[in-house]
Amino acid sequence: MTASGQTLMLRGINLGNWFEPEGYMFHFDGGPQSTHEIEELSYELIGPEKADAFWKQWRESYITEADIDLLKKSGFNSVRVPLHWKFFDSDNADGFRLLDRLIAWARKDNIYVILDLHCAPGGQTGTNIDDSWGYPWLYRSEEAQAHTAAIWRRIAAHYRNEPIVLGYDLLNEPIPHYPQLQQYNKDLEPVYRKLVAAVRSVDRNHVVILGGAQWDSNFKVFGQPFDSNVMYTLHKYWSPTDVSVIQEYLDFRDKYHVPIWLGESGENKDEWIAAFTKTLEANHVGWCFWPYKKMDATSSVVTFDRPAHWDEIITFAKMGPGTGNAEKRIAARPSPEVAQEAFDDLLKKIQFANSRVNAGYVQELGLTPVSH
Repeated sequence: MTASGQTLMLRGINLGNWFEPEGYMFHFDGGPQSTHEIEELSYELIGPEKADAFWKQWRESYITEADIDLLKKSGFNSVRVPLHWKFFDSDNADGFRLLDRLIAWARKDNIYVILDLHCAPGGQTGTNIDDSWGYPWLYRSEEAQAHTAAIWRRIAAHYRNEPIVLGYDLLNEPIPHYPQLQQYNKDLEPVYRKLVAAVRSVDRNHVVILGGAQWDSNFKVFGQPFDSNVMYTLHKYWSPTDVSVIQEYLDFRDKYHVPIWLGESGENKDEWIAAFTKTLEANHVGWCFWPYKKMDATSSVVTFDRPAHWDEIITFAKMGPGTGNAEKRIAARPSPEVAQEAFDDLLKKIQFANSRVNAGYVQELGLTPVSH
């Protein structure tokens, strides 16, 4: 429901790869996948000073006011913003400057913003998507849990009076389906209680959003809702598109009288996108597909071309990592000059003026493709 009491059907897109670069978005299949692995590759190729300057400019350029205007014109009414905790670790951290700017653009266009902690201290998945160290240490570390709670308390205090922020998605896709990690299913709701308590200590206004275990798919980990302003989120990729896929979540909604929301889906053919969107809307489930922008792709709202020399960067990225392979890597690497040209051109390619709309993808979402 909106503040005025009207029913709200969320039609959104994820601004992935902005605060939390992912390897597949760069076509680094078989190479670096997590944010820090990609950053380390850039340090190796163009040096730490130029790499730091590159990533700062990346965050300035990847999402701009023109991108939000495009989403508005296309018919989207919301964005989900995946966040990395490291950009919100102090009151004056740079993440707040970037988010404040985004929220001002969204406010102008009346587009709701959902803040998603994609990368939590300690890691909630142990995989590349949370930029962790290969294991979900969040569930074993009181320090990491306290740190995550402090991040959310700081974010919530900053945005507690901002109505265009719809809510806080507290942990993205916690606990993979791997058998060895399902021992932590029992710990997920207790961690959520700590995070909700941290948010509620400073913000009673915004909805808190809880995702199930096993990549936001398993709602059996939840008991009765413990907060009066809560929404539950599911993610679905590469599944059938009929109502059977979401029936258990509809049943959960009806049992506890709570809203549910599809926080991620996509990465599929246009026909699949169209069919699943129709199923969601027929059952009054708001959605937020993934992602807004992607290099050399059709399964996104906009795309951009590979930069110059990028195939050379990809080939090098797939080599065995680490300084133990230093001699082989130095022999095989692009020169610093060629690498710099590639990263400079990437910054040009991601600019709004150099992207183009995937009209079929937008149309199959039931929205209106627009050119720019």
